[in-house]
Amino acid sequence: QLQLVESGGGLVQPGGSLRLSCAASGFTLDYYAIGWFRQAPGKEREGVSCISSSGGSTNYADSVKGRFTISRDNAKNTVYLQMNSLKLEDTAVYYCAVDYVYFRPRRPCVFNQNEYDYWGQGTQVTVSS
Repeated sequence: QLQLVESGGGLVQPGGSLRLSCAASGFTLDYYAIGWFRQAPGKEREGVSCISSSGGSTNYADSVKGRFTISRDNAKNTVYLQMNSLKLEDTAVYYCAVDYVYFRPRRPCVFNQNEYDYWGQGTQVTVSS
């Protein structure tokens, strides 16, 4: 059974840090680009960061550049999102998703949610004082 499981969310004060993990089971992440998305209450889901299948290319939303870092460990079949200097507006449910790029290995990762094939169930991140 193909599954993505996010973890690492929680409650943190402004300026704090969290590291989200996205673990895949039932398939290998080797041929997938991976994206992190988030959805705040009353807002549409938006792209936060993504990483290509090789890990050589990353992309970040302007709102998180310089604060968030995406990485992947294919040996552990896991992707991470390190979030530093968290702000109140980072509060959201964070989702990871995978985009099968076996036939397009050099394509940069994208934030187009229609490209993503599987999604995790999400993990809540709350930034509050």
